[in-house]
Amino acid sequence: MNHGAKLSRRDFLRLSAGMVGAAALTSSLPAGAHASGGVVEADRAAVPAMLIDLSRCVGCGNCQRACNEANQLTPTTEQMQSLNAQSYTFLEQHSLADGKTRWVKRQCMHCLDAACASACPVKALYKTPEGPIAYRADRCLGCRYCMVSCPFDVPRFEWEKGLTPEIRKCMFCYERQKNGEQPACAANCPSGALQFGKRDELLQQAHARIDAEPQRYVNHVFGEQEAGGTAKLYISDVPFDQLGFRTDVTTRALPAYTWDIMSKLPAVVGSLAVVLTGASIVTRRRNGHDPDHDVPPWEREGTEE
Repeated sequence: MNHGAKLSRRDFLRLSAGMVGAAALTSSLPAGAHASGGVVEADRAAVPAMLIDLSRCVGCGNCQRACNEANQLTPTTEQMQSLNAQSYTFLEQHSLADGKTRWVKRQCMHCLDAACASACPVKALYKTPEGPIAYRADRCLGCRYCMVSCPFDVPRFEWEKGLTPEIRKCMFCYERQKNGEQPACAANCPSGALQFGKRDELLQQAHARIDAEPQRYVNHVFGEQEAGGTAKLYISDVPFDQLGFRTDVTTRALPAYTWDIMSKLPAVVGSLAVVLTGASIVTRRRNGHDPDHDVPPWEREGTEE
């Protein structure tokens, strides 16, 4: 960090707003609550979700093209090779040592307790009542806390838009879902690699496939527990660590860690004030100043007028 750089008025306002938002969130939460912004436990089973069977993906790219069309995206050929502000879905190719090729569909995981929504001080990214993580551009401060907090490195910032940048990512075709339609990627998958439905039903289906063919599938549903659970669920015939998946993601919802810190913030601030006041007094006395002598005589304790 360049400590000599000047902080612009815009950056200062954004930073201040983030701090105020975090403090307001902490002070407004009732005792026993946490700042997750996630769905309540009773709703988790019915959350809309997607089961992605990597053994069935043929790498046709229909999901990516359908996503671009549904979201009116126009990525360049280069942009289609990764997740970015113009590419919400990316098919990642993996060539394995045994000659096999596997394709991994990358997109927002839509965590049940989303770290990005929890980290956003103004709730620009928020958990919808139905489950998907949606975005309100008019609220966004551009702080990019969501990018830092995401364990799957998903949200992307429009760096090329200097005046009106936004955070961009897969919204799980939230508007299509509200109209009773499937997400565009699932609706256009020809191989059956993508299946859309209720999370509990898809989990049952995933485990049924694994149990029916244990010699084929890895005995793990990625997303069932990772980051407290996600709406995008993967099963695979290749170990997940060979396909670029993070295998070190905690099974605890990440906003719970946020709340562990935020819930202590008032006490920390109060303690810090005491420590700084004490340090100031000690410093002044070492420099030959008695803090009591700096107080007007009429305000000193026990002094008569």
